[in-house]
Amino acid sequence: MSDFNLTKLNEKIEQESSFVQPLLGGISEVIVGQKEIVEKLIIGLLSNGHILLEGVPGLAKTTLVKVVAQLIDTKFQRIQFTPDMLPADLLGTLIYNQSNGEFEMKKGPIFANIILADEINRSPAKVQSALLEAMQERQVTIHDTTFKLDDPFLVFATQNPIEQEGTYPLPEAQVDRFMLKLKVDYPSDEEEMQILKKMGSSNGEIFMKSVVNPKTILNARTTVNEIYTDEKIEKYIVDLVLATRSPERFGLGEISELISYGASPRATIYLAQASRARAFLQKRGYVVPEDVRYIAEDILRHRLILTYEAEAEEVTTEDLISRLFDTIPVP
Repeated sequence: MSDFNLTKLNEKIEQESSFVQPLLGGISEVIVGQKEIVEKLIIGLLSNGHILLEGVPGLAKTTLVKVVAQLIDTKFQRIQFTPDMLPADLLGTLIYNQSNGEFEMKKGPIFANIILADEINRSPAKVQSALLEAMQERQVTIHDTTFKLDDPFLVFATQNPIEQEGTYPLPEAQVDRFMLKLKVDYPSDEEEMQILKKMGSSNGEIFMKSVVNPKTILNARTTVNEIYTDEKIEKYIVDLVLATRSPERFGLGEISELISYGASPRATIYLAQASRARAFLQKRGYVVPEDVRYIAEDILRHRLILTYEAEAEEVTTEDLISRLFDTIPVP
């Protein structure tokens, strides 16, 4: 890519990423710490990728998503998933109007821009498959009519990592639709003290004034797609994903017994997209290996299916991903 093009692209990024600081500032007014999680949510937003948030209850996952939706001036819907939920509770249904003798559409909560699917693993398979169409096709079919969903449309789903009664494990096909799986951890001692001071005096209601409109986000996405990825970086991305499928090809034979299934080609696409979005946040017109490494764990961790042997040895997907990072040469 010529220097001239890159200079022009850098100027464009500088201009179009001006909303990032006010957005981060707005989030930090409400959310204490979680800097990396917040940055990765914005990467999902810029890459048009759904996000799965995993963490025990009470870590402000719902508040975080609600605040992001308010700051980007989009319609937000929180949907509490329960074992008795039906697809119609999510999508909507046709209702017979007696006065004119016709069926009328009553749209469900899925017709919003930012969906928070709370405790997604509590709902049965039928509801999850209805959500799957919306996530993948960005459309919904009710009876024989298909409705397009508004852009931007993103699903942020939360799930509780603690095995509890009444939860259904998410099917692999659905987990694969999530671009990122972010693990939300407990705050540090200092952050916990800040949370106490901040939240102890509030009444719990949060109303944030928007700092950016959806059109700006959609424009930024177009610019993200223009960010330059060198062939060496593309090879690095492909090698990372291939090494999850054929570890022995990359001198990682000892971990091949631990992985049942590696990451799908969707992981390769998402990794390239998310790396460009990270470059955009760094106001750079090109991707560097650090962008790939920053986001790779969140893209791969839910796509590796481990063997019983790995579980018996208490090896986690994070352990295996760090082995990949250590072994595969960085360009």
